[in-house]
Amino acid sequence: MLPILICSAVALAIVLERCWTLRRKSVLPPGLGDEVRTWARSGQLDPAHLATLANGSPLGELLASALAVRNRPRELIKERIEDTGRHVVHNMERYLNTLGTIALIGPLLGLLGTVIGLIRMFLDVMKGGVGDPMKMAGGIGEALICTATGLIVAIPAYVLHRYFRSRVAGYCVEMEKQATVLLDELTMSALATARARHTASTVSTESSAG
Repeated sequence: MLPILICSAVALAIVLERCWTLRRKSVLPPGLGDEVRTWARSGQLDPAHLATLANGSPLGELLASALAVRNRPRELIKERIEDTGRHVVHNMERYLNTLGTIALIGPLLGLLGTVIGLIRMFLDVMKGGVGDPMKMAGGIGEALICTATGLIVAIPAYVLHRYFRSRVAGYCVEMEKQATVLLDELTMSALATARARHTASTVSTESSAG
């Protein structure tokens, strides 16, 4: 019973921590994507600004990674987004493997406790005889409590593990959309800048020739 109770305490701590950390407004702050694209268009992209953005939320960290290399080719920006995305997903899935492990071993610990209890009871029977059948039935009932407790811990842990994994997957889709829109914005800005420079260069060359 003691290992099962420890697992239940750990599982409860993980669930509370993940519920707080994986709140939607803390992972995907409303309006952040539009705000960042406005910053990109207006040139408000100093290092302090990017550091604040990266430390604010997982989405901010992903977008800041793209802005940090905004002057690079599109493929390099995309690679940086993917690398940062893996890091962000790893942080959002923190402790979920532990929760899944608890969901897996909970019934096994309960079964182990039941088996140990039954072995001890039958050893007592071998030493002193059957004695009172009611006492023997009570011993079996006490042993089975261990299995029931393990299941009580494991079932919610498994359900919440799947729930948090699904929530993280949904967040990943939303962050990918925001990153793609920002990538397109940066690409269009780079093309517009290149065209403006080309036009200015052409005009300058024609003026010199004239």
